[in-house]
Formats: sequence, structure tokens, C-alpha cells
Amino acid sequence: MGTRIWILIWIAQWGIVHMMGQTPLSRDSLLTLAIQHNRKLQMAKEKMGAAHYAQKAAKTNFLPKLSAAGTYLYNQKEVSLLSRQQQFDLSHMGDRVLSAVEKSFGELGGDHPVLTQLIGPLAAIDIATPLNELGHALTEALQTDTRHIWAGAISLTQPLYMGGKIRAYYRLTQQAEALAHSQWETEQHAVVDKVERTYWLVVSLSARRELATEYLHLVQTLEEDISKMYTAGVATRADELTVKVKMGEAEMAMTEVCNGLNLSRMLLCQLCGLEPDTTLHLADEGRDSITPPPLTIPSQGDIDFALTHRPELKSLEAVVQMNRQNERITRAGYLPTLALTGNYLMSNPSVLNGFERKFRGTWNVGILLNIPLFQWGEGVYKTRESHTQTLSAECQLVEAREEITLQVHQCKYQLEEAHKRLTLTESNRREAEENLRYALLSFHEGVTSATQVMEAQTAWLSAHVACIDAQISIWLAETEMRKAMGEL
Repeated sequence: MGTRIWILIWIAQWGIVHMMGQTPLSRDSLLTLAIQHNRKLQMAKEKMGAAHYAQKAAKTNFLPKLSAAGTYLYNQKEVSLLSRQQQFDLSHMGDRVLSAVEKSFGELGGDHPVLTQLIGPLAAIDIATPLNELGHALTEALQTDTRHIWAGAISLTQPLYMGGKIRAYYRLTQQAEALAHSQWETEQHAVVDKVERTYWLVVSLSARRELATEYLHLVQTLEEDISKMYTAGVATRADELTVKVKMGEAEMAMTEVCNGLNLSRMLLCQLCGLEPDTTLHLADEGRDSITPPPLTIPSQGDIDFALTHRPELKSLEAVVQMNRQNERITRAGYLPTLALTGNYLMSNPSVLNGFERKFRGTWNVGILLNIPLFQWGEGVYKTRESHTQTLSAECQLVEAREEITLQVHQCKYQLEEAHKRLTLTESNRREAEENLRYALLSFHEGVTSATQVMEAQTAWLSAHVACIDAQISIWLAETEMRKAMGEL
């Protein structure tokens, strides 16, 4: 059964890859794949999860904490409340009393013979044995038997006032979660930017490959014409060799473009989590002209939008807030703290009803107050240190805002420049095409030399390459603009 499932999964994956090879993929579909499979984004997402759980854990500090503890101790010697002499005296208490009574009765009988008859029956009474048994019982009752000790405790602690530390730590974890989310957005923007640049690189190299093929065809046609003319004695050997050199250059350029295109496709596959040998057909490949997006100039409102939505600024704002909470936590460490405690204690042997080998317990409640009195100014210095870190983070945030404002204006000028360059390169391309057409007509009529034709072909190739670069540069400038605006 398991083998059948794996076969079905493999067939499904093969079908997806096959569809990728047949269906043109748009930028949005590639970006979706990249976001789903990028490992750095996955790591950033896990950090978001960790920050979320840290915030949940910090929230529990507002609630009472219940804990239990238990212990067992074996002592070599037990605790004795009586010395050995005291134990002996108690165990023989009856004998001592009897001896003292007999001595007293003997003295009374010697002084008063009449009393001898009365004391005689009393002397026959056995008082030593009961007293000895009583003393022995007392000795055993005072045995602690503390060689084996079992103890346990259940404690409940409710913070009442911690100097604001708990609240500050909770807000700190909230900002840490916001920081993790903004870092994930920053990483996502970096992935989107890299995928879009690689996408347009593939489109550009694909267009250059078609252009190189067409240029190679032009050079081949010229080579055939020169060879025929050389055979007919119209062209020189130098013309033929010059064209052959140009032919080799065109073939080498074709090879370089194909290699660059293959490597770019592999990089795009790697960014999207696909196998390097996956065949990709992009939606913008094979077009005669890549339609550029319309020119949009950012306004002051767009700059304000960028200052609000840039993930880098969100990260810095979260860092500022985290430093402020750290400052509060540092200050709270040198303020009084107050907590309510409740405990239930039990032990074996127990002393609540004499020393007995039973588990007995008792409960207690109390308030714990801790007031720091003197630390040689440590609290002041630590608080000032935290405050300087907060000021440093605020300065970094202000600097980042200024840099982002400048970046938006810079992207605006780059976008305008890219549109102007496209207009100029399209004009140059039309002129280069017309120049090549006249050069070929003049060459076939014997008015122009092969060198001039090759110069026209080179100018034609340069104009088309410049036009492709201008078209791609507009899309890249648009991407850079959206990145600066925080819209990726």
C-alpha cells in the first residue's frame, strides 16, 4: 500500500514539472513558488513562531504559579532530644524513687518506732516497676527517628508588584514578535527582488539569444556572398578573412549567451525550489517587444507610505520599543517587589503531634516584600546605560527614515531615466535597421564594401541589445521603486 502511495506522489510531481515545461510561467507564479520553498523564509517563519510562543510565555507571568517539591534524606544519626544519661535516668526512675522512699522510711522508723508498724505495709507496695515503665515510655516517646526523613511542599506565588518588570517584559516580547514579522517581510522582499531580477535576466538573455541567432544568420549570409564574390574575383582574400573572423565572433557570442541563459534558468529554478534541470518557459520570453510599465512618479503621499510600510523601518521601530522596555526592566530590578505566597508543608516523621512516623502537614500564607536599600549607585548606572542604548536606536531610526526618503527620490530619477533611455534606444534601433538595409542594398549593387556592411551589422546588433537592456531596465527600476515603497 505504501509503495502505491509513493508511486502516485512521484507521478503527481512529474506531472507538475511536465506542466511547468509546457505552460509559460508568469512572474507571480514563480514568486509564489519561491516564497513557498525558500529556506531563509522558512527559517524566518520559524523565528516568528518562536517569538509568538515567547510572548505567550511572558503573559503567564501575570498569573499565580503553583509548584510542588519533595525530598528524602537518610541521616547517619538521628536527632536526640535527651542525652544518654537522661534516657538512663528516666528508664530507672522507679528504682531511684524506691531507694529514696526506703531511705526516708528507715530514717522515720529509727526516730519514731511507733511508725514502723504503720510504714511496714507501705514498704511492701511495688512502686518501682510502674515508674520504670513510665520512664521507659517517656524515653521511647521522645525518640525522633530522624534517620529517614520524607518531606514535601506545595507552593503558590502570586506577584503583586514587581516594579513594572512583568508588564515591561510582556511588551518586550510583543515587540520581539513584531520584529520577527518585519524581518520575515524583509527577507520576503529580498527573495521577491532576487526572483524578479533573475526572471528579467532570463527574459533578457532569451531575447539576446534570438538576436544573436539573427545576427549570426546575417553574418553567415554575408560570408556566403563574400565567398561567391571572391570566387568570381570581385572580392579580395582580406574581405573573406575579415568576414570569417566576424563569423567566429558571432558564434562565440552565441555560445556565451546560451551558457548565460542556461545558468540563469538554473538559478531561477534554485530560487523557486525546483530541480536545476527543470525546463521553464517564461511568459515574457519570445516576445518581439517587452511592453514596459507606465511611468508613475511618486508623490509626497507615496513617500509617507514608504515610511510607514518599509519592513526595515518596522524592524527599527520594534528595536526602539524593545530598548525602552529593557530600560524599564532594568529600572524595575532596583525597585521594591511584593508577592503573595501560600504553602502547604508535610513531613514524615511529623512534629505536629509529637514525633510520629506519619505524613502530617500544615498550610501557611504570607506576603514577601523585598526592598533594595543600597547598591553603590548600580541601579542608576544600569538604567542610564539602557537609556543610552534607546537613544542610539532612535538615532538609527531617524537616519533610516532619511535614507529611505532619499532612496525613493533616487528610484524616481532612475525610473524617469530608464523611460528616456528606452525612447532613445528605440530611435537608434530604427536608424540602425535602416542603416543596415541601405548598407546591404549598396553592397549588393557594389557601391559599399564588406567592411561597411559589417560595421552596419555591428551597429544594428548594438542598437538592438541597447533596446533590450532599456526595456529590462524599466522593469528593474519599477521593481526597485516598489521595493523602496515597501510594496513588494
